[in-house]
Amino acid sequence: MVSCLGRAADISGAGATFPYPIYAQWAATYKAETGIGLNYQSIGSGGGIKQAIARTVIFGATDRPLKSEELEKHGLVQFPMVMGGVVPVINVPGIAPGALTLDGTTLADIYLGRIKRWNDPAISRLNPGLVLPSTGIIVLHRSDGSGTTFIFADYLAKSNPAWRDEVGVSTAVEWPIGLGAKGNEGIANYVMRAKGTIGYVEYVYAKQNKLAYTRLVNREGVAVSPTLSVFQAAAAGADWAARPGFDVVLTDQPGAGSWPIAGATFILLPRRPRDVAATREAIKFFAWAYRRGGNMAEALDYIPMPETVIALVESAWSRQVVDATGAPLYRGGS
Repeated sequence: MVSCLGRAADISGAGATFPYPIYAQWAATYKAETGIGLNYQSIGSGGGIKQAIARTVIFGATDRPLKSEELEKHGLVQFPMVMGGVVPVINVPGIAPGALTLDGTTLADIYLGRIKRWNDPAISRLNPGLVLPSTGIIVLHRSDGSGTTFIFADYLAKSNPAWRDEVGVSTAVEWPIGLGAKGNEGIANYVMRAKGTIGYVEYVYAKQNKLAYTRLVNREGVAVSPTLSVFQAAAAGADWAARPGFDVVLTDQPGAGSWPIAGATFILLPRRPRDVAATREAIKFFAWAYRRGGNMAEALDYIPMPETVIALVESAWSRQVVDATGAPLYRGGS
């Protein structure tokens, strides 16, 4: 499903569905305050990367960070905008939100097609005392190029060698089994309708649609439920300064209180934009979102970027995004 923010937008962007709810909130507030509109198409990270490279939008958005060599090749600047958690969601009659616990090995085996029924011994061992039905598991995955898929597949690869060797990590993988749906919205809608299903979505989609999420066993062996505090714990140790282009992946982080499937969502801007005025307005919007949008992000269970990271990003804007004469588009609060 394609979603758009605003009607007469002055800034155009496209990409990841992961951050769409917070971008919608920010856009509405920013429009009311400044009169500047934002049109963001929620088409998936793969589409956002393609449109950023093609320069068909002012900015692209992706949950799969590009490597420094990709950024150099395409003349792009990349920076993280907000962080959040990806959660498995299920529709199993009689199983309430948070009642079912999974671990990475078991979750990967479900997506590999090795575990086919909800009462499989591997699931039962993780859930003593929970009555599980013998019905088959209907596996759902993204059909579009997706940064949420990248985060999810990265976690499965770290948890289960079979997934790493047989499927791997990408925004679009060769799924061994399952049915596809487009966007976080598509997965959420499918899970709501179909009994026996399991999928994965950004947490706000699970929360807003009142989906039954699972608990996950993290790398310390602790079963945790998805909340803002466990997402924050996963993000706490990230070393953003050490990574060119801020390409940090937050899956399977240490800490007893960490959620194991967390990630950032990123913005892609051209280093030498064709539309200088619109790109300058986009940077003003992102700077406003960093400084004024944190509370709105937390209300939707996203994690705002730390002040130290914001300073690094603003420095990158000043050095890397320039007009045809080489003059920077951003001059610290301008």
